[in-house]
Amino acid sequence: MVKSPAYNPDPRILELGPDFYDEVAPAMFPEAKLRFANHHWAKQIGLGSYMRPAWEKHFARFDPLPDNLEAPLALRYHGHQFRNYNPDLGDGRGFLFAQVRGPEGRLLDLATKGSGQTPWSRQGDGRLTLKGGVREIFATEMLEALGVNTSKSFALFETGESLWRSDEPSPTRSSVLTRLGHGHIRIGTFQRFAFHRDKAALKALTRYCLEHLYGETPPEKDKDAAVRLFDLVASATAHLAASYMAAGFVHGVLNSDNIAITGESFDYGPWRFAPYWNPRFTAAYFDGEGLYSFARQPEAIQWDVAQLGGCLGLIASERKLNPILNDWGRRFDEACIDLLLARLGVAPGHRDDDRKLAKALVAALATETVTIDRAFFDWRGGACRREDERYDAEEYRALAAALEGRANEAALAHSYWSDEAPCSMHIEEVEARWAAIAERDDWKPFEAKVKEIRRMGDAMATPFV
Repeated sequence: MVKSPAYNPDPRILELGPDFYDEVAPAMFPEAKLRFANHHWAKQIGLGSYMRPAWEKHFARFDPLPDNLEAPLALRYHGHQFRNYNPDLGDGRGFLFAQVRGPEGRLLDLATKGSGQTPWSRQGDGRLTLKGGVREIFATEMLEALGVNTSKSFALFETGESLWRSDEPSPTRSSVLTRLGHGHIRIGTFQRFAFHRDKAALKALTRYCLEHLYGETPPEKDKDAAVRLFDLVASATAHLAASYMAAGFVHGVLNSDNIAITGESFDYGPWRFAPYWNPRFTAAYFDGEGLYSFARQPEAIQWDVAQLGGCLGLIASERKLNPILNDWGRRFDEACIDLLLARLGVAPGHRDDDRKLAKALVAALATETVTIDRAFFDWRGGACRREDERYDAEEYRALAAALEGRANEAALAHSYWSDEAPCSMHIEEVEARWAAIAERDDWKPFEAKVKEIRRMGDAMATPFV
């Protein structure tokens, strides 16, 4: 097979050494039916010429990619799960399969979900339901379209096994998913070595993240490197939390082992897009106290960042780490303003005016008179393009006043903005498309939705400033 010049293998994880991972073997699946292939991102990392047999070979059978990891690696980590510390975590149904350099030289990981048992499976079967794979594709495609820094669903294969799950009608169909993401290191990775008081590992991990995930030459002193990494992670996670709010997204499980050190969103289980701007809206049926509800996501992510600060406090001065943590809320607020205005299609102006506009926008959304998607769609470009009595509410009149003089026709250049209704991804739509697959093995509604989402993404990405 001829390698593309764009394929740039770079298995840097091996620099960290065997204390950070376990070599594992992939499951042997009875079938391998390709259900989804992300050809756009395959081209970006030099795999665009791969035909279907090569996809099966590498992303269902997991034969090593050329000049890459010789064996899959299950990474070790700990984490707080709903604020309870768990030292028995690690990649339990997935592994790191390969690392490549992508666009702009970023180190990207190809990692799996549902690829079999590992030393960290904790009596789990190491498998992924087909519905779980379909749901993750919908989540990542929608978030990418909305501009959220997210992992990408790269390949999904149906694997021909029957699985039993308490939260799905069973037996249910099985799958294996490959993700493409910017880094496989989590806050929980640092927690594991802090738990064992392994300062040498913390220093090595800090330098690895700075050099290979943030593209920076680490400072000479380890304590300075730790402070610099914490500063970068604080900004990245503040932006992540703000992007969830602007997207109307609820991740559902913001445990510290689910927060990537790069601030990239990943690992989608009980996610939901909130239909309305309801602060108490939750995604997980088991989140009875609403710890990870829509409006509490910033608090949850900041709490996880604080745990990272505690880990780095073993190799750096808390006197320098604490101000960064204390500044997290300000960074989140500033990112929220930028991202809300960007989704609205309004160019930045005077900062005080932008802040007032963002506040007016949230107040209008909070009336719950229309869905989040509908409001952003109708008000795109800085003026309401639809006569609707629900926009006669006092809060929407205040929004109109805040937008006066800020209309931006360039934000409406794409034909998507002339559609009758916005693209959305509420739970009813997910279930309807899954029902077509489960009942008739009809993948056309799924494929049509992915196409619809990507069209919205093109519209969102059209420059307007």
